[in-house]
Amino acid sequence: MVITSIIYNIYIYLYISISISISIYIIYIYIYIYIYIYIYIYIYIYIYIYIYIYIYKCHSRTKGTQTQDTQAGNQQMASTNQQTRNNARNQEPKDGSTRRGGGTGRTQGHRGKTEQRPDKERADDKSLNTQGVMVILKPDRHLLPSVQIRELVPESQAYMDLLAFERKLDQTIMRKRVDIQEALKRPMKQKRKLRLYISNTFNPARPDADDSDGSIASWELRVEGKLLDDPGKQKKKFSSFFKSLVIELDKDLYGPDNHLVEWHRTPTTQETDGFQVKRPGDVSVRCTLLLMLDYQPPQFKLDPRLARLLGIHTQTRSCIIQALWQYIKTNKLQDSHDKEYINCDKYFQQIFDCPRLKFSEIPQRLTNLLLPPDPIVINHVISVDPNDQKKTACYDIDVEVEDPLKSQMSSFLLSTANQQEIASLDNKIHETIESINQLKIQRDFMLSFSRDPKGYIQDWLKSQSRDLKLMTDVVGNPEEERRAAFYHEPWSQEAVSRYFYCKIQQRRQELEQALAVRNT
Repeated sequence: MVITSIIYNIYIYLYISISISISIYIIYIYIYIYIYIYIYIYIYIYIYIYIYIYIYKCHSRTKGTQTQDTQAGNQQMASTNQQTRNNARNQEPKDGSTRRGGGTGRTQGHRGKTEQRPDKERADDKSLNTQGVMVILKPDRHLLPSVQIRELVPESQAYMDLLAFERKLDQTIMRKRVDIQEALKRPMKQKRKLRLYISNTFNPARPDADDSDGSIASWELRVEGKLLDDPGKQKKKFSSFFKSLVIELDKDLYGPDNHLVEWHRTPTTQETDGFQVKRPGDVSVRCTLLLMLDYQPPQFKLDPRLARLLGIHTQTRSCIIQALWQYIKTNKLQDSHDKEYINCDKYFQQIFDCPRLKFSEIPQRLTNLLLPPDPIVINHVISVDPNDQKKTACYDIDVEVEDPLKSQMSSFLLSTANQQEIASLDNKIHETIESINQLKIQRDFMLSFSRDPKGYIQDWLKSQSRDLKLMTDVVGNPEEERRAAFYHEPWSQEAVSRYFYCKIQQRRQELEQALAVRNT
C-alpha cells in the first residue's frame, strides 16, 4: 500500500506540473498573439493616416487646377493669343505710343524673352567633344505643327523633307565618326619596302700630309636607306625604323675591344638619315651588320614548337593569342562543362607541360614561349680596291609604317573648318522660321477675332486671368472660394480633421522636446 501511495503521489505531482507548464505556455502564446495584434493595428493605423494625408494633398492639388483642366482647349488658344500679343507688342511704334489692351507688363516680359531667344540659341549652338567625336548642337528650326502653314506656304513641305533628310545625314555622319574613332584605336599599318644602301670609301696614306689623319690609310663605311615610293611629304629618318644597329668587324684585325660598333635607341635619340663608321686600315675587311627593327606594337618570335603548331614565326602578342584561340576552337579543346578550362591535346601538353589549364593562364604561360625577334643579318666586305669604290650594295627590307589614311581620319575628326559657317547658317534659318511661326500666330489671332469678336475677347480675358494667377503663384480658384457653399463640400471635413491631426502632432513633438530638455 505504501508503494502504491507513493506512485499515486508521484503521478499527481507530475500531472499538476505538466498542467501548470501547459497553462504557462498557453498564457505566453496569448501574450505574443496580443502583441502581434497590437503591432498590426498600429501599422494599419499608420498606413491609413499616411494614405489619408496623401489623398488630401492630391485633392488639394486637383481643386487648385480643376478649372484649368476643364478648359484645356481654351488654354491652347490663349497660349497662341499670348504669342500673338508678344509679336504685336514688338511692332509698337518707337515714338512712345502704346497699344490698348491688358497685360502690358506680362507682354513686355515675354517679349524680352522672345528677343533674347536667338542669342541664347547662339550661345547654346556650340561644339561638344564627346569621347573624341565632334557633336554639333543646332537650334530649333521646325515649323509649327499645323496643316495651315502647309496650305499657306506650299514650299514648307519641301523644307520639312529637307530637315528630315538633314537629320538622317547627321546621324550617318555621327555613326561614321564613331566608326573612325574605333578604327583609330587599332594599329593601322602598311607594309613598305625600305631600301638599304651600304657603301664604303678608302683613303690611302699620304706620307707628305702634315696631320696624323692623312698619314694613315683608313676606310669609311656608310649605311643609309630610304622608303621606296614614299608618298608622304615628311620623310621618315632612316634610324626611325630600327631599335638597334650593330656592326661587327674582323676581331683579328681590330682586337676584342674595338671590333664592335653599336647604336641603340634611347628616349633622347636624335633621328638620322644614316650611319658612318671610320677605321684605320689598308686591307679589305669582312663585317657583319645586325639590324633590329623597331616594331610598333612589339612583335615576338615564337618557340619553335608553338611556331610549327600555329604556323606563325614572328607576330604581336594579340595576334598570337588570337591564333591560339582559333586553334582551340578548331580542335574543340574547350571543356564542354566548364568553358573556362582548356583540355590540352598532345601538342599543347608538350608546349605548356600540363593536361588542363585555364584560358586566363595562357598569357602568363605564353611569356616564357616568346622570344625577341631575329635581327636582320647582312654580311658585307669593306673593299680597299680602287676599282670597287663606286660599288654600292642594296638590300630591300620589309617594314611597317603608319597608314596615311590614319592621319586623314584624325584630321577629319578634329576638323572644325566649316563649323562656324554651318552655325551661322543654322542661326539664320532659325530666325527665319521664328518669323514664319510668329506671322502664323498673328494671322490666327486676327482670323479668330474677325469671326467672333465678343467670344474671343471673353476667352482672351479668361486666359489673361489664368496667366496672371500662374504668374502670382495663386493656388485654388478665388471665384469658388469666395462662396460659402465651397466650404460645405465633403472634402472640408477631411481637411479639418487633417489640420487638427497635424497640429496635435506638432504640439506633441514640442512637448516631447520640452520634456526631454527638462529631464536632461
